[in-house]
Amino acid sequence: MITEIGIVAGEIWHFLDQQHSEVSLATLARGIDKPRDNVLMSLGWLAREGHVILQQTDADYGISLRKNA
Repeated sequence: MITEIGIVAGEIWHFLDQQHSEVSLATLARGIDKPRDNVLMSLGWLAREGHVILQQTDADYGISLRKNA
């Protein structure tokens, strides 16, 4: 399972890098076509490592890559 989480985290990274802007959690899950649970676990990993920014919106979350300045 750890391997799958890492693979999905990489797919999330690439998807967000191509978007160049914040996307919703729903858009992200559809965009990489992975089970929502795997997306959430992978986002948690990326957030813990400081690679993504998560912001709660009205009914969803906005997700973007943290850009190093």
